[in-house]
Amino acid sequence: MEDLRYPIGKFAAQESHTSEDLNNFIQRIQSLPNRLESASKDLTDSQLDTPYRDGGWTVRQVIHHIADSHMNAYIRVKWMLTESTPLIKAYDEKAWAQTGETLAAPAISISLLQSLHAKWCVLLRALTHDQLQKQFIHPDTRKHVALHNLIGMYAWHGDHHLAHIAELKKRMGW
Repeated sequence: MEDLRYPIGKFAAQESHTSEDLNNFIQRIQSLPNRLESASKDLTDSQLDTPYRDGGWTVRQVIHHIADSHMNAYIRVKWMLTESTPLIKAYDEKAWAQTGETLAAPAISISLLQSLHAKWCVLLRALTHDQLQKQFIHPDTRKHVALHNLIGMYAWHGDHHLAHIAELKKRMGW
C-alpha cells in the first residue's frame, strides 16, 4: 500500500538547494501540465473515474487536486515574498476533492495549470538567494517552510501524482 500511496517516495526537505537543483525543480513544475495532459489524454470517463488505489482519489480527482494544490502554492509564494514569515491558510484537501467541479473534464484543470505554471515559473526564476530563504509557517504543524523547499516540494508533488496515474495505467494495462 505504501508503494501505491508514495510511488516515488516521500518528499524530504533540505537545508539548502543548489542552483542546479532549483533549475531542475522549476523545469519539472513548468513541464507538469504537458506531462499531465499526455498521461491523461486518451483515458475514458470510466478510466478517469477509477481510483489510483483502494480508498484513494480517482484520476479525475487527482488532476483537479493538483490544480487546487498548485494554486495554493503559488499564493503561498506570493505571501512569502510580500509578508514577514506569514502564517498561511491551510485547506481541507479531501473536502476540496469533493466539490462540484471535480466531476468536470480534467482538461479545465490542465488548462488552468498551463497558465498558472507559466506565470509561477517566471516568478520562481526571478527569485534572489535571499528570497529563496524566506519562510511561511504552517498553521497545523507550526513548521517553518523555506521557499526553496516549497519549490522542491511542488516539483515532487506533481511527479508524485503523475506516478499515481502512470502506475494505475500500468497495473490496469491501459
